[in-house]
Amino acid sequence: MELIRKYFHDLTDVQTAQLERLDGLYHEWNEKINVISRKDIDNLYLHHVLHSLSIGLYTRFKPDTSILDFGTGGGFPGIPLAILFPECRFRLIDGTGKKIKVATEIANAIGLKNVEAVHLRGEDEKGRYDYVVSRAVMPLPDLVKIVKKNISHKQINALPNGIICLKGGNINEEIKPFRKIIEVTPIATMIDEEWFAEKNILYLPL
Repeated sequence: MELIRKYFHDLTDVQTAQLERLDGLYHEWNEKINVISRKDIDNLYLHHVLHSLSIGLYTRFKPDTSILDFGTGGGFPGIPLAILFPECRFRLIDGTGKKIKVATEIANAIGLKNVEAVHLRGEDEKGRYDYVVSRAVMPLPDLVKIVKKNISHKQINALPNGIICLKGGNINEEIKPFRKIIEVTPIATMIDEEWFAEKNILYLPL
C-alpha cells in the first residue's frame, strides 16, 4: 500500500481499506481460480493495482461517468478504478465465467456499490458508455471494431469519450491506423517505477 500512497495522496479511509483488502482476497481466490499468474501474484500492487490506477493519473473521471471494462479478467483495471472513482459506474465484462466470479466476489467483499461484473463477450454488449477501458486484451484495431458501438455520444468529461487502453511493448503496428488521432502517454512520465518503463496508456477518442 505504500506504493499506492506514493502516487495517490488523497485516498479516503474507505478507499485505503478497500485497496488494502485486495491483497488477501486475490491471494485467496487465486488459489481456487487462477486469474493472476502464480509467479505474479506477489507483485499484485505494482503489476496490477498501480498499473490499473495509472488511468486515474492520466485523467480524472467526473461523477456519473460510465465506464466499460472490456476483458476485465479478475477485475483489472475495473476494480481499482471503481475504488478510486466511487461516484462513477463501472461494468466489467469478460467471456470467461470463472474470472467474472472472482471479480464479483472481490467487489462484493470490499463493499463496492458501483461495480457490475457480467459474463459476456464484447460483441454481445449493447450498452453505451463514456469510456471503454482495457488492459492488453487484444490489438487496438480489433478492439475498436467491437466497442465503437458502445461509446456514448453524450459528453460529460473534459476528455472526449473513447477508449483508454493499457499496453506494453511495441505498439507501433497497432496504432498505425489511428496515428492522426491517438494519444500515447508513457506511464513512466507519471509513475517512477522501473517496471513501467515500456508501459503506455493509449487514448483514442471515438
